[in-house]
Amino acid sequence: MTTNHEGEHIHHHNRAQQKSKYEEALSCYNTDIKDDEVRDAVRRIIAEKVHQNDTLEVKKFLMGSVELTSLKTTDSDDSILAFTEKVNEFDATYPDLPHVATICVYPCFAKTVSETLEVDGVEIACVSGSFPSSQAVIEVKVAETALAVNDGATEIDIVMSVGKFLSGDYETVADEISELKQVCGEKKMKVILETGCLKTAANIKKASIIAMYAGADYIKTSTGKLEPAATPEAAYVMCQAIKEYYEKTGIQVGFKPAGGLNTVMDALIYYTIVKEVLGEKWLTNEWLRLGTSRLANMLLSEVTGEETKFF
Repeated sequence: MTTNHEGEHIHHHNRAQQKSKYEEALSCYNTDIKDDEVRDAVRRIIAEKVHQNDTLEVKKFLMGSVELTSLKTTDSDDSILAFTEKVNEFDATYPDLPHVATICVYPCFAKTVSETLEVDGVEIACVSGSFPSSQAVIEVKVAETALAVNDGATEIDIVMSVGKFLSGDYETVADEISELKQVCGEKKMKVILETGCLKTAANIKKASIIAMYAGADYIKTSTGKLEPAATPEAAYVMCQAIKEYYEKTGIQVGFKPAGGLNTVMDALIYYTIVKEVLGEKWLTNEWLRLGTSRLANMLLSEVTGEETKFF
């Protein structure tokens, strides 16, 4: 009997120690940030800086950062095949324009995309880990992620366990992320924070730091399945966190706004926030991605100067 209690005691003691590891990590950062200060900073950036980036060159760059996404209940092998063929055709039709960065689909279509895609340099991202709710046991998340990688996914997008985060169980949140990162191995993993559910700038900052500490290669705003999705304010806080993390660790983490990118102006606002907070080093299609399906045609229309519905 005693042994069991002793074992339990040690287990609790370890958990307390573990917990302090994440609390300790958070204590190295300024997480006491005020929502209204973030709003003011974003308003200032939009008013003073966005117009400088409203250029053909930036729009072309943004096209090359698009993660062309199809995450519909109605997706089928046929529709995803046609979707991927469009990316192949784009390369031939517009040889002077950058192709999209990524095709993003459900894991059951990883094989279809990897067998159809002919364009070098386009990544195959799969949303995994019981997207979009992340409400599944870790074994299911691990299996789904391993299968996606096995079927040809070159990047994995998972959703942080938001319910556990909001309950203060940072340890489990971080452990799950690092376990899934181990499954991804060399493949890049994006952690979706679902910022609309986190409500405050302080929560978004904490979630960003925990995700990066646990092994995120990118942090991403939203699944696009809930409102509000990406907001400039959330982006600003996440970019601040990426910057501080980089200054402390030397590890560069990418950024992906997703959901609610409805206009070219939206894309220019996110580009500007990244440029102002993180600087030139993040302005490549490796470190800045835009999760959207509708934006590709809008950017293309502005770049070609005529309304184009290619994708």
